[in-house]
Amino acid sequence: MKLCRRASELAGFQGTVGFVPTMGALHQGHLSLVNACRKACDTVVVSIFVNPTQFNDPKDLENYPRTEQNDLQLLEAAGVDYVFAPSVEEVYPEPDTRVFDFGGLDRVMEGEHRPGHFNGVGQVVSRLFDIVKPDKAFFGEKDFQQLAIIRYMVRQLGLPIEIVGCPIVRDTDGLARSSRNMLLTPECRAAAPHIYEVLSDAVRSLRGQVSVAEAKRLIAERIDENPNLQTEYIEIASAATLQPATEWGASVGELRCFAAVHAGQIRLIDNVAI
Repeated sequence: MKLCRRASELAGFQGTVGFVPTMGALHQGHLSLVNACRKACDTVVVSIFVNPTQFNDPKDLENYPRTEQNDLQLLEAAGVDYVFAPSVEEVYPEPDTRVFDFGGLDRVMEGEHRPGHFNGVGQVVSRLFDIVKPDKAFFGEKDFQQLAIIRYMVRQLGLPIEIVGCPIVRDTDGLARSSRNMLLTPECRAAAPHIYEVLSDAVRSLRGQVSVAEAKRLIAERIDENPNLQTEYIEIASAATLQPATEWGASVGELRCFAAVHAGQIRLIDNVAI
């Protein structure tokens, strides 16, 4: 495995190039993307870069977990060929002032609650794509809105890159794997699986039984029954357009339920197909 700090060091790729962009603090969710990449591609490139332009809260950027040495050990064991771990100056030699049009995909859910977040995602992912020049790039469905936005951006920019979405990886208790999980207090870590428990039960018990608006209210109410959890939003939206649903008319699988929940001081997101 070759560790590269500069874009100029990324050379000698063989065959089909697969790319997994990460912000480090790696877990089994990231490694599932690496495994999917390794099976589909000849060369596997993983980036570790905490992108400052996608954080609208400076404290969140400061507190984001950084575990590079452990990350490198995991990636070498997973059979990665190249790790790109650049400085901010390497990725952004000049301030990135680009503003993206994501066709409205960025104006709902996370975009509404985290202004500027997805523009920062567009900046960093497009820069990394320009540096690595992959044939395929792998992203997890936990960040489902991000996945949809990156697919839109690739089409809009005409990039010859296949975006591969990979299923959410969960702990045995149902909690979606996230780098932020390591920041949870023991009490909040014990409470956090309640989010998925409520979401997965709701898709079975509420669809067609109550209105969409009432379903969202009930889901939030059930999550908030746990004193360590506080719902920021629940949305039921089209999996294709991300636009909020007002009725249950779509076929099974065409809707998803999205949640953002604070577990103590840590903000967690999750989603399930309906």
